[in-house]
Amino acid sequence: MIEILTGSALNTVQDLGRTGFMNLGISHGGAMDRLAMAHGNILLGNPPDAAGIEVAFFPFRLRFRAPTSFALTGARTTARLDDLALPPDWAMTAQAGQTLSLGTPTCGARAYVSFAGGLDVPIKLGSRSTDLKGGFGGFLGRALQRGDRLDCLPADGAPPLPPHGFGLARRTILPAREDALPIRVLPAAEYASFTTGAQHRFVTQDWQVSARANRAGYQFDGTAPLALSRPLNLFSHGIVPGTVQVPPAGMPIVQMADANTCGGYPKIATVIAPDLRLLAQAPVGTTVRFVAVTHAEAVAAVRDDARALADLSRSIGALRGTLAIRPHPVSTRPS
Repeated sequence: MIEILTGSALNTVQDLGRTGFMNLGISHGGAMDRLAMAHGNILLGNPPDAAGIEVAFFPFRLRFRAPTSFALTGARTTARLDDLALPPDWAMTAQAGQTLSLGTPTCGARAYVSFAGGLDVPIKLGSRSTDLKGGFGGFLGRALQRGDRLDCLPADGAPPLPPHGFGLARRTILPAREDALPIRVLPAAEYASFTTGAQHRFVTQDWQVSARANRAGYQFDGTAPLALSRPLNLFSHGIVPGTVQVPPAGMPIVQMADANTCGGYPKIATVIAPDLRLLAQAPVGTTVRFVAVTHAEAVAAVRDDARALADLSRSIGALRGTLAIRPHPVSTRPS
């Protein structure tokens, strides 16, 4: 069992989301950075859809009420288990009474805490993820609050971790704060309805993640708006995470994990799946540059991601099976 020591409207139980219900107006939801959550579950030998905690508000603290193996992935934070400093992308076992603390990220925006076996919350419509708009899923259909206690499912068949834990040799890619973040896109249904100048500005102008960015959508600010070549009267129609809509003000909005399932704004582009998780790790104020790619390049990127994840799962599984893991140096001194 774990106990939440700091509450926030932004920290929630998530898994990989729910599929097949968008026709009922239910968002896909799930982890904003699906790759980071997948890495945590791989480190622990969990099923791919095991639920963990998405942390978007810091500092964050929880207490272990029983011996529990856990993994930290996603945003780089000043993470500690009691006084022990923890590296990024790391898994180890906590003892009863120990406290895990995550400080403000130095890189990225969302951290993930995964637990051996996954969190034991009810499955609603095929997923344990929290749907804040609908008020269901996750832990009581809401964000985590101070004093909440959650159990973990049995970690059947997973060998124990080494005493000091172990982590990923290759760190998860996160947005660099000093450079414009390239986000690959494909043209969407109404792309041709925008002026030539707007099409050009969309991929050449720098855009900043605005303070109006959340799990439903990332709104952007730019120096020049995107204009249509002629007025459009569109019926409300289906949209998915990654859709780039342009409201009348001309500033793009990228639909994220908790996106509405329909909308009537014209669509200029779609962010490809591998880059949507990068955008999810971009803090407010991050500069973004949209990069046009071909359909073949987008498919290749998706396949590369899937292949890398499968390779990682096999290699970590082999390492866990032998426990012949050389521990990463962990400092016990304050940093």
